Amino acid sequence: MDLKQLRYFVAVAEELHFGRAAKRLFISQPALSFDIRKFEEQLGVQLLARTNKTVSLTNAGQVLLGEARRLLLQASEAQRMTVRSAHGLAGRLRIGFVNSMLYRGMPQAVKRFEADYPSVEIVLKEMNTSEQVHAIQRMQIDMGCAHWGNFPTDVISTPIFAEPFLCCLPAAHPLARKRKVDLRALAQEPFILFPRTVSPHYHDLIIAQCVGAGFSPLIRHEARLWQTVVTMVGFGMGVALVPYTLRQVQDPRVCFLPLTGETLMSQVLLLRRSGDAEPVAERFVDYLIDAGSESPAKPHSSASRRAS
Repeated sequence: MDLKQLRYFVAVAEELHFGRAAKRLFISQPALSFDIRKFEEQLGVQLLARTNKTVSLTNAGQVLLGEARRLLLQASEAQRMTVRSAHGLAGRLRIGFVNSMLYRGMPQAVKRFEADYPSVEIVLKEMNTSEQVHAIQRMQIDMGCAHWGNFPTDVISTPIFAEPFLCCLPAAHPLARKRKVDLRALAQEPFILFPRTVSPHYHDLIIAQCVGAGFSPLIRHEARLWQTVVTMVGFGMGVALVPYTLRQVQDPRVCFLPLTGETLMSQVLLLRRSGDAEPVAERFVDYLIDAGSESPAKPHSSASRRAS
């Protein structure tokens, strides 16, 4: 079985007409018919049911069509990446990210990196922390930018950004006129928080911070994204604790105030497979840290230039 045979078969399977498939492939119809029959003989199965007027797929043909499409796509991708790697640093870098990375320099880092290394293609995939861990283990992404979690031994984590949490209030809230907010002042307020399944660590951390202040927060509403949390606060639906970088959300209906006392910190971690040291990924981390240093979220003090 070779790629030419697969291409011929897919063309006939999609057209269900030898004449149209031959025209699409720029070959003669007799040659195509001969090659398809030879392919069936080689496999020992009938792929196409033919009559004088119709062509249809057999069960075996249906199965092969899906696999053939997948193999042809992989072959095309391999060829494309080989061509892209003809000169210098090249390849594809698949990065998982939590939504708040859009405010921590991720778009700027991608834009600058691709401008400097046009032979590298960066693919971003929005995922929560647990989804990123599974994707790294299954080699579906090359690295991730996530929040804290319990990571398996084959996934290593390195802090790259750290920033304090702020109190997010409706702009018309009485506390909005203060310079700082004592967490205890929010004891009777309805809170907006993400479900624990989205980020167990930060969900529990915020709950524990409130309990430490002497109250259990009333979680009235839940949202999966920080931006949604801020928007709901703007509609007057409750209050929230959000990372400092969310101040970049331009919404005149909300205000962000620091908390008094011990500062609750938000960290972003770089996730990688244990033992991975791809040059493309290592170089991109430099760009990400540089771009992050220009945003409210500052690079973590323990992060090296390559966060290794």
